[in-house]
Amino acid sequence: MTWRGSTTVPDRIFACLPYVLPLVEGMGFGSYLFRDFPFLTLLLIPLSPILAIYRNVPFVSLIIFFGLFFFVVRNEKINHFIRFNTMQAILLNIVIFLCSIVLQIVSPIPGASFALEIISNTIFLGIVAAVVYSVAQSLLGRYAEIPAISDAVHLQVR
Repeated sequence: MTWRGSTTVPDRIFACLPYVLPLVEGMGFGSYLFRDFPFLTLLLIPLSPILAIYRNVPFVSLIIFFGLFFFVVRNEKINHFIRFNTMQAILLNIVIFLCSIVLQIVSPIPGASFALEIISNTIFLGIVAAVVYSVAQSLLGRYAEIPAISDAVHLQVR
């Protein structure tokens, strides 16, 4: 669905960029899959410079998070399409944060390692699917509608 005007090719590309944040944050949940299927690490090669910066610079995720929120989402001069996708990426990142808290609570339970592995794999695959879907829709110039998350984005971005 395209509304609030048409989107240009640069707008579509800029709308895809914020989805790197939840993708990089979600990589931690894929550790079990990367261990069991080493060939999947080949998919990380394009992200390796970003992952290196992300892991070596303290508080970079927090800086990027607030930078995107205050300088992109709250900036009315930026195209609605870009602001919508940026806010959706931020909310995906919040979902990842909440999932990591739940996994930290569950991990000390004895005998929960198998369930922890399944939950981590499910979260990882869900985040990758959401990011791929959102980037594909953005490149096509459409608003990616992810249930519940997109509704919250519509309330935040006017």
